[in-house]
Amino acid sequence: MSSATGGGDSSSIAIVLDPSDPLATEPPVRWAVSHLADVLAGAGVTVRTDADSEADLVVNVGGAGDTGQSAGPEAFALSRPDGGEGRVGVAGADARGLAYGVLELADRARFTGDVLGELRATTPESQQAATPVRSILRTFTSDVEDKPWFYDREFWTDYLTELAVNRVNRFQLALGMQYNYGHHPATDNYFCFPYPFLLDVPGFDVRAGNVPDDERDRNLETLRFISDETKRRGMHFQLGLWNHAFDQGEGSDPLYPVTGVTPQNHATYSAAALSQLLNECPSIDGLTMRVHYEGGIPEPNHEEFWQTVMTAVGEVGRPIELDMHAKGVDQALVDIAQGTGLPVIVSAKYWAEHQGLPYHQTTIRERERATKEAGSGLMAITAFQRRFTRYGYGDFLREGSDLGLLFRIWPGTQKVLLWGDPELAAGYGRLGTFAGARGIELCEPLTFKGRKNTGEEGGRDPYADGSLRMGRDVWKKYLYTYRLWGRLLYNPDAQPDEWRRFLRAEYGNAAGAVEQALAPASRVLPLVTVVHGLGASNNGYWPEIYLNMPIAGGPNADHYERDTAKPPTFGGVSAFDPSMFYRVGEYADDAIAGRRDGRYTPLDVADWLDGLADEAERNLATATGQAADPDAPVFRRLAVDVKVQVGLGRFFAGKSRAGVAYSLYERTRDAQHLGDAVAAYRQARDVWAGIVEETREVYRPDLTFGDLRSEHGHWADRLPAIEEDLANLERLHETARAEKNTPVKANLTVPRSARPRFTHPAPAGFSRGEDIAIDLVPSEASFDGHVVCHYRHVNQGEDFETAEMRWNGARYQVTVPGSYTDSDFALMYYFTIHDAGGDAWISPGLEDSLARQPYHLLRQRIH
Repeated sequence: MSSATGGGDSSSIAIVLDPSDPLATEPPVRWAVSHLADVLAGAGVTVRTDADSEADLVVNVGGAGDTGQSAGPEAFALSRPDGGEGRVGVAGADARGLAYGVLELADRARFTGDVLGELRATTPESQQAATPVRSILRTFTSDVEDKPWFYDREFWTDYLTELAVNRVNRFQLALGMQYNYGHHPATDNYFCFPYPFLLDVPGFDVRAGNVPDDERDRNLETLRFISDETKRRGMHFQLGLWNHAFDQGEGSDPLYPVTGVTPQNHATYSAAALSQLLNECPSIDGLTMRVHYEGGIPEPNHEEFWQTVMTAVGEVGRPIELDMHAKGVDQALVDIAQGTGLPVIVSAKYWAEHQGLPYHQTTIRERERATKEAGSGLMAITAFQRRFTRYGYGDFLREGSDLGLLFRIWPGTQKVLLWGDPELAAGYGRLGTFAGARGIELCEPLTFKGRKNTGEEGGRDPYADGSLRMGRDVWKKYLYTYRLWGRLLYNPDAQPDEWRRFLRAEYGNAAGAVEQALAPASRVLPLVTVVHGLGASNNGYWPEIYLNMPIAGGPNADHYERDTAKPPTFGGVSAFDPSMFYRVGEYADDAIAGRRDGRYTPLDVADWLDGLADEAERNLATATGQAADPDAPVFRRLAVDVKVQVGLGRFFAGKSRAGVAYSLYERTRDAQHLGDAVAAYRQARDVWAGIVEETREVYRPDLTFGDLRSEHGHWADRLPAIEEDLANLERLHETARAEKNTPVKANLTVPRSARPRFTHPAPAGFSRGEDIAIDLVPSEASFDGHVVCHYRHVNQGEDFETAEMRWNGARYQVTVPGSYTDSDFALMYYFTIHDAGGDAWISPGLEDSLARQPYHLLRQRIH
C-alpha cells in the first residue's frame, strides 16, 4: 500500500498532553500519540513535546474541548483553540475517544503530501459512536497456513494498528473453528481443544501430541503478546474458544492427539486450564464460546460442564465478558452465565452464515423454524425447540433485558474477492444496533482459508500470478474493507474523505472511479445471498464460487438437498427472507394468475443485478483510463475482482430469467418458454465462461476453505455443471418443439400500476400493553385498492399477524391491540399495498441502494 508523505519536510509539530486531563495519560492515548509521532517523523516532520517551543503547529491532546462527558462513549472532537493556524485541539469523552481524535490526525497526515498544511487546515468537528461494538474476527484454522502470521510480531503490529486507526474497538482471535463436532472427522486439530497447546496445568497430565514443550510455551507467549498489544491500542481483546472436544469423534485421526483428558475430568481440567490461561494473559477481556453441540459438548446434560467452566471464569477476579454463540442457547445456559456475575452477551448470526444486505431478515426460512417435538441425542436442543436460533437473533432481543446481543457476519458469501461499498457499510452502521443490539463482528476476508486440513505451504495468499502475490501482507489487499467497516460502523454519516484519502493514495487520479466501480460490484453477492437462500451453512453454499443448483435437474442437487427447500431445484429455492422475495416457482404461479402478492420478483432482482453490473463495469472502464498504470498489481487485483463480481451479477440475472421461463414452461407446457429459458441460460453460461478466463491464471486453481466440493475449487470447476444443466434444457426444448403440445392458456401480463406514494406517520414508541394506532396515507385520495398491515414481535420464532387496514376517507388505519403489545418485545411491521388491478407492493420496502430496512421498528418505552 502506498501512502503520501512529505519526505524532507523541514517543519516541526509539537504534541502536548494536557496535564489537567487524566485521560491524556491513559495507555490507549499514549499509544495513539506515539503513533502520531511516528507518522509525522516518517514524513520528515520534527516532533516536539514542549508547548513553548518554536513549533510550526501545536497539537494539544486532552481537555474538555467540545465533547464533554455527555457526548457519549468513544466521542472525540477536534478544535482550533486559538482560532488560528497555530494550534489544534483534541478532546475525548473517554480514553478511547481521545485516542480516536489523535489517530484521526495521524491518518490525515499519513495520506497527504503536505502534513503541516493538512493539519493546519483542521476545522472543528466532533464524532461519536453509533455502534457500541465494532469487532473483527480472525481465526486460526490451519497449522500450515496460520502459524506464520500467528508468530509474526511485525504482522500483529501493523494489523492491530490498522484496526485501531479505523476505530475497530474489539478484536477476536478465534481458536477451534476448523471443525464442527459431530459433523466432520478431524485431522488438523491444532488449537482445536486449545488448552494443552498453550498450558501445562498442574495436577493434570494432559498433553497435545507432536507439540514440544518449547512450542507450547511459545504459543502462550504469543497469545499474551497479541492480547497485550490489542489492549495497548485501546481495543477489547476477545479470545474465541470454539471447541471443547478433546476427542473429535468417530473417524478422526488428529495430527495432534490430546491425551490425559477423560469424560470424568473433562470439565474440571477445562475449568482449571481456563482459569490459569486468564491469569497468564491478563489482557484477555472476554471469551466467546460455542456452547451448543458443535463445540464438543453434547446437549443432553451439558449444563453441568458449562456450570463448572463458567464458574471458574467468574472466580478469576476481573470482569471478563462471556459471549455465547447464540445457536441453541436456552434459558438454562443464560442462567448459568449470568450466575457468574460477569457481563453476558449472546452472539447471533446475521443472515445465516453469510453476508446479506444490512437489514435483518423479516422472516426466517421454513427450515429454521422450531419443531414441536422434544429433542434427544447430540442435538437435543439446537435441532428442535431452539432451532430458530441458528441463523438470526431468535428471541434474544427482549426489551429491557440485561442480556446483550451482538451480530456476527459469517464468511459464507464472499471469501476472496475485494469488498468495498460505503453505502452498505453505512447501512450496517445504522442497523447493526437493531432493537437494542450491541453491534457487529465481521469474520474478516480469507476466514477459514485452509480449513479442515486443506491448507498448503504459502497457501493463504490466493494468487497464482506471481506478480499479484502478496505473501505475508495478503491481508493488506483488504485495507479498504477494514477501513469502511470500522469507520462507518462507528459513524454511518462519516465524511467521505475518511475513505477517499486512502483511495487517492492507492489509485491516484482513478480513485473516484474506483470507488464508484467497487461499490455496486460489492452489492451483487449480498443481494444474491438474500434472494437465493440455497444453503444457510457456509460449508455448503459459497455464492462467490457458486456450485450450480440445476434448473432442469442434474448435478449438485444432492449436495444442497439437506439444507434447502423442497424440491431441490433452482425454482424451489427459498429466499433467506421469504416475506420480501418470491421463490422462482411462486412467482411463476402468480404470473400465470395475472397477479402479484407484493414481494420482489426474480425479474426485479435480475434487473437490480444487471443495473449494478452495468454501473460497476462503466466506472471500471473509466478508472482504467485514468489509472497511472493499469498493469500495476494494486490496480489489477481490484480490476479482476470487480470484473468477477460484474460477471456474477450478470450470471445470476440471466439464470433468474431462465429459471422463471422454465417454471412457466413447467406450468403451461409452452415450448416458447423453454426457448426463452435456453436463450437466457446460454447468456449466463457465456458470462461464467468469461469469469473463468478472467481468473484462470490469476487465482490458484484450488482455493481451499474446506474439504466439501462447495468449499474449495475455482470458477473453472463449476462450469461443467452449468453446461450440463444448460444441455438438459436444450434437450427438453428440442423434445417439446417436436411434440408440439397444446399449451395451457395463460395470461402472462403481470399487472403494474402507477404505484402512488404513501406516507406513514410512525408512532414515537409504545408502552407495554397499550393499543397502537397505525396509519398509512396515500398521496392520491383516489387510490383504488386495499392495504394489509403485517406485524409481529421482534422474535424470529413467531409468525406475522396480518390485518386489513380500514379506509376512513383520508387514510388507512389499523390498531394493534394491547393484548398483543403486552410482551417482552419491540414491534416490527410493514404494509402490502394492493391495487385494484392486481398489482401489489411492499412499503416501506427496499430502495435502490439496498441499504434500507424494508419494515418499521417500534420500540417500547421502558419506564
